Order: sequence, then structure tokens, then C-alpha cells
Amino acid sequence: MEGSGVSSSFKGIGFMCLGVLCLAIGDAIAKWLGEVHSPLQIIFFRTLVSLPLIALLAYFGGGLLKLRTRRPGLHLLRGLIYTGTMGFFVLGLTLLPLAEATAIAFVAPMFVTLLSVPLLGERIERQVLAASLLGFLGVMIIVRPGGAAFQMGSLVMIGAALFYALMMITARRWGGTEHLWAMVFYMTLVPFVLTALALPWVWQTPHPWHWPAFLGSGIFGVGATASITMAFRHAPAAIAAPFDYTAMLWAVLLGWWFWGEMPDIWVFIGSALIIGSGLAIAYHERRTTLKRRPTS
Repeated sequence: MEGSGVSSSFKGIGFMCLGVLCLAIGDAIAKWLGEVHSPLQIIFFRTLVSLPLIALLAYFGGGLLKLRTRRPGLHLLRGLIYTGTMGFFVLGLTLLPLAEATAIAFVAPMFVTLLSVPLLGERIERQVLAASLLGFLGVMIIVRPGGAAFQMGSLVMIGAALFYALMMITARRWGGTEHLWAMVFYMTLVPFVLTALALPWVWQTPHPWHWPAFLGSGIFGVGATASITMAFRHAPAAIAAPFDYTAMLWAVLLGWWFWGEMPDIWVFIGSALIIGSGLAIAYHERRTTLKRRPTS
């Protein structure tokens, strides 16, 4: 039995690393598409591809009845928040180097921790508060307010992390009353409808080589969701969640390979503080399943 548990944990770690790789590739695709297309058009095509794939996963995961809901208002709220998350995140990717954007996005768990006090009535222990403040120090080192390195993109990415934290707060508050795939499906449906309505004002006809990228963005997004879900089924959150930070490795490699981006020493120092803060919070609370980074 012990060997079986170890094997299951390794499967969970493997699924987590695969999901994070899918996220990183999807982010790189969004950044590339963002050089030509509006974030709204990128979100439209991503959700257009994702919705049928999510429905297919729900079908094989217990049937489409899993998508039934008695809380349409909740899903509308989460969908609006998710629209803000993706909009800010895709815009931030176009304004910042990939590694820097990824590092700032890691502040989301700290926002979840701090917002859980006024919004969920939870208490923060001093160790967790200290870890959160350490994470914010890491963000300040990366964005350097008032310095030459400070950009509007930094504020945009912090906004994306804040929106994502609000989405995770709602998942923690009401997630137990709705099936997983219903939460994911309606969360994706709302930005699809909203961006479809806005599409005539932002439309840019894609080049032929952009169509596979739009398709890949949606596929990698759903692949990430499915892989990370499987990761937490096979391994405890305290074991699987820290491997989320392998995203930084992929962001550095992809940013260097495709755009020649190489983060300076301050980005690496700030990233180390943010990752250390996130690991400390994960270790202390053992409830990091809902504390994921924002993704496009």
C-alpha cells in the first residue's frame, strides 16, 4: 500500500508538471498572438475552442447532467471575474517579458490569503501573514515602483492576479455546491459571450499561421485544467502544488527562445522571494488546491 501511495504521488507530480507546461505554452502563444490581435479576440477564440472540449470532458466524466446548475447568478459573477482575469493577463503578456509576467502572477496565492479575511471571515496566522508580506516584497523588487524598470504592464499583471484571487475566493466559498465541470464550463461561457459581442469592434483577420495558434491556445488551456485536476486527484495538494512554480523555468526558456528575453538579477531575486512565500503558505495551510496562478 505504501508503494502504491508513492506511485500515486509521482503520477500527481507528473500531471502537475504537464499541466504547468501546458499553461506556459498557452501563455507564450497568447503573447505571440497579442502582437497582432486584441486580447478580446484571443480570449474569444480560446473560449470558442475550450467550451466543446470542456463539455466533452464532462460527458466522459459522468455525463452532461454534471453541467446542470441551480446557481446561474454565481456562474455569471465568476464568469465576469474570469473575463477580467484573462483580459488583464493577456494584455500583461503583451506588455512584459514572459518570465517577468509569470513571476508577478505568482502573487495570486498571497491575494487569496489576504482577501479570505474580509470576504470569507477567515483568520490569518502570523506566519502566513509574514510569508505574504515576503511575497509582496518580491513583487516590489520585480516591478520597482518609481524606477526605470517600472511599467504599466506590471500593474496590469497585478490586476490579473487580484481578479484571479477573487475567482478562487468564490470557488472556495461555493465550489462544494456545484460540480467541477459546471464551474469550469460556465466560467468559460461568460467570457465567450462577452468577447463575441465585442468582436466586431476589435476584429483583425488572422494570418493563415495564426489559426493553428488560436486552436492550440484553447487546447493547451483545457489540457492544463484537466492535467492539474488529475494531479490533485493522485497526490495531496501539499505535494503537487509546489510544482506549479516550474512555470518559471518554462517562462524563462520560452521567453529566451522566442523573444530573446533574459530577466535581470532583480527578477530572479524577486521570483525567489515570491516562490518561497508561496511554498511557505502551501506548507502551512495544506489547502493550496484553490490557490492557483492566473493564466490566460
